[in-house]
Amino acid sequence: MSSTAFSRRFDLRLPLVQGPMAGGPTTPALVSAVSNAGGLGFLAGAALAPEKIASEVAAIRALTTRPFGVNLFVLDRADPDDATVRRALGAIDPLRAQFDLPPGAPLAAYAPDFRAQLDTLVDLRVPVVSFTFGLLPSEDVARLHAAGSYVIGTATHVAEALAWRDAGADAIVAQGAEAGGHRGTFIGEVAHALIGTFALTPQIADASGLPVLAAGGIMDGRGIAAALALGAQAVQMGTAFLGCAQSAIPADWKARLRASADTSTSVTRAITGRHARGIRNPLMAQLEAHADSVAPYPVQNALTQELRQRAARANDGDWLSLWSGQGAPLSRVREEGIGAAQLVDALDAEWRATLRRFHG
Repeated sequence: MSSTAFSRRFDLRLPLVQGPMAGGPTTPALVSAVSNAGGLGFLAGAALAPEKIASEVAAIRALTTRPFGVNLFVLDRADPDDATVRRALGAIDPLRAQFDLPPGAPLAAYAPDFRAQLDTLVDLRVPVVSFTFGLLPSEDVARLHAAGSYVIGTATHVAEALAWRDAGADAIVAQGAEAGGHRGTFIGEVAHALIGTFALTPQIADASGLPVLAAGGIMDGRGIAAALALGAQAVQMGTAFLGCAQSAIPADWKARLRASADTSTSVTRAITGRHARGIRNPLMAQLEAHADSVAPYPVQNALTQELRQRAARANDGDWLSLWSGQGAPLSRVREEGIGAAQLVDALDAEWRATLRRFHG
């Protein structure tokens, strides 16, 4: 009752994966602390250049001998036309001006080169790798397997899970609608793929036959136990770790997570060009007011990045992308600034207590 095939494979104390959250939260200190405490720590590598991925992985390996993972976004190179960029900047530039930033301009590149990132992961022989936003070709999955990596795909509905299974993935993250951050949908419309975690998890488990990691809205031991009862072999928790001492997000973001309500988040594509769930703020509202000008991801993401970085340095949550899941209010039961290891300890105690209540 207290372990699963997934947790035994990686010698986990509890069936817990710390969610990879692009944009800075998942520092080597956070990843290693979770792994050392008996969970599976995960680095968000999607926004990092290949050499930065290598240095972050080296830092993690210096801090832990335990398994850990790295996540990437499956992306083609963006080559927007000038009109698309100029239209997007028409809405973004007035917001940049609030921070005395000059008008924006087209960029030489809008995201790190995905193929180079992937080659780096193969070379680094990372224990676990996961992918979001798209489907990795089966030959690339085979390359990762040959390097000794365990491959996890992200799915927001059953057809995506089956596509990952057929590509050779070892496990599936079932990303429920409650989850914070970017939606992983790559087949069909995002609006049709907002399936709740506890409806999605058993359907993907039944259809795919692969180990499933339930993600979205899980914040405590009750959620872990519930996910496992529905067929998951582990949970992936991101929002729960955002407020940890080792998370690198600004203090105002952490404060807004603790102050949020169950209705505080929305799914928007206005900030980055791809649908993502976050706490509503003026940045979301003002860019949504110009929805027709929003460029596709990763172009919009890159064009708003300097503004958001400046807001982060100013600790001004009005102009940050406050990615958050719907379970954020449940974080208020935790000590403010709790350490990641202490959070893992608490989650372990909670889910075992839940099991004892139901199983004696």
